[in-house]
Amino acid sequence: MSTVFTKIINKEIPATILYEDELSIAILDIAPVNKGHSLVIAKEEIPTTDQCPDELLAHLMRVVRRLDMRMRERFNIEATNIIINNGKAAGQEVPHLHIHIIPRAADDGKTITMPKCRYGEGELEHYRNELSLDNLAD
Repeated sequence: MSTVFTKIINKEIPATILYEDELSIAILDIAPVNKGHSLVIAKEEIPTTDQCPDELLAHLMRVVRRLDMRMRERFNIEATNIIINNGKAAGQEVPHLHIHIIPRAADDGKTITMPKCRYGEGELEHYRNELSLDNLAD
């Protein structure tokens, strides 16, 4: 499943590396939404979060948080979008788990919007029953 991210991890193609450890690498996105847009990438070739071990996902989120804090501190930004496109239908272009951190300002002219829908009669209860974690065995 070798991806462009695998090639970056293996240093086969260049990237602007912001952080690297045994489990992850953080790079600047070469086609940023806003300047500073970064990616935190799992070194293991895992396509989506459902296939990612809990410990690795937690590690990736710790790196995301550190990079988010660094962006806010260095560039005095107001906010960030932290996004995982988790599968092709969700817009994931590279099937290798990665997390976007996009620096944002209220006046940056960028929007991330999705049309919203409404629940019909009885659907809230149906979805609650299907998705409730109350009785889920770990």
